[in-house]
Amino acid sequence: MEKKNLTGQLKRLFPVFQQYELLTEIVAKSQRMEIPAGEQIIGVGNRINVVPLVLDGTIKVIREDDEGNEIFLYYIKSGESCAMTLTACLRRDPSSVKAIVESPTDLLALPADVVYDLAHRFPNWNDFMTETYARRFEEMMEVIDHVAFHSMDVRLLKYLIDRSHLLQSRVLTVSRTQIAKDLNSSREVISRLLKQMEKKKLVRIDGSAVELLE
Repeated sequence: MEKKNLTGQLKRLFPVFQQYELLTEIVAKSQRMEIPAGEQIIGVGNRINVVPLVLDGTIKVIREDDEGNEIFLYYIKSGESCAMTLTACLRRDPSSVKAIVESPTDLLALPADVVYDLAHRFPNWNDFMTETYARRFEEMMEVIDHVAFHSMDVRLLKYLIDRSHLLQSRVLTVSRTQIAKDLNSSREVISRLLKQMEKKKLVRIDGSAVELLE
């Protein structure tokens, strides 16, 4: 019964998986995992042994350079996977990103050898990979545009709005240090910009909580 329910959930969250044989193959050969917030599940340079299919929750994907500087790339949400992980898996390359669980996440971990097999046997799986690549490409282009063409205050406001939509809450509990890491800035700059935004009545600040105002 549990596998039947999981098959139905998978079909609902990943509508591109139309073939019943593909759904049953994924359910049979993946491992279901529940991961708490804050846990890093992929690190830069790690070998990719599994590809995640997120059933519930959120994973944050981050690019990190050799000196430890970071920039946020995108979130993986319910009904999605990670394009960077898929690419590294199929090419047998080490991971070029790190992934941290943003909110408690329920996912299916699909082994790399199964991913290779599905890519050769099921057109729907290849459709899914194409959709995933296209979505992430658009999101990363948006990141590049904001870094190249927008000031830090605009990037910060967009970051807060995106996070608010993701968590479905206007009140965000996130440290200045974490925001600075995600935006590749400094804590001092973020603190100063938040104070300016508070004066403009865009946000209300209460300790580590930031509330987006109407």
